Amino acid sequence: MTAFRGPRVWWWRWRRNPLRRRSDTLEAWVLLTVWVVSVVGGLLTGLAATHSVEHGLARERAEGRPVVALLTRDAPKATAATASGGGRVWADVRWTGTDGRSHAGEARVAAGSRTGAAVTVWTDGSGSLVNRPASRSEARMRAVMVGVLVGASVAAVPYLGGRMARERLERRRMAQWDAAWARFGPMWGRTTG
Repeated sequence: MTAFRGPRVWWWRWRRNPLRRRSDTLEAWVLLTVWVVSVVGGLLTGLAATHSVEHGLARERAEGRPVVALLTRDAPKATAATASGGGRVWADVRWTGTDGRSHAGEARVAAGSRTGAAVTVWTDGSGSLVNRPASRSEARMRAVMVGVLVGASVAAVPYLGGRMARERLERRRMAQWDAAWARFGPMWGRTTG
């Protein structure tokens, strides 16, 4: 149940007023706390998440090495399913790592490529296949998106907690109004005299 709301008066909970109840003061502190924690907490965690993702993607970019690999078998021909994937299919490849050892694995190559065709794959420091690292602009965009999502999620927690606390205070105020009305309402019908 929501109480009737009159015209909006800013900062009314903080003003001195003989009609101000303790619950009004408590609600003012709840609102202030919720807004401060939501804004500061969301901002700080969002920035921390952005920095963490940027750092991780920069490390991947620094560790990733392009290596020329050779197809060990003919790649499958293009189908309707591979056309939606840019005409690329999985195929077996072999490459020599920076340590001089031969490695084998699967990589995405153009459909219909022949055995012995050269393709570029990305490896990490140990010579294992990895995804192509994100460029600086891609990494920035990913980091910002993650930061916004994490910041908004963190900010939502105290906001929802504050909403629940305000609902409880509102129900309590309405119960107090009902009790006062039940006590004084019957006296309004009497006349003096």
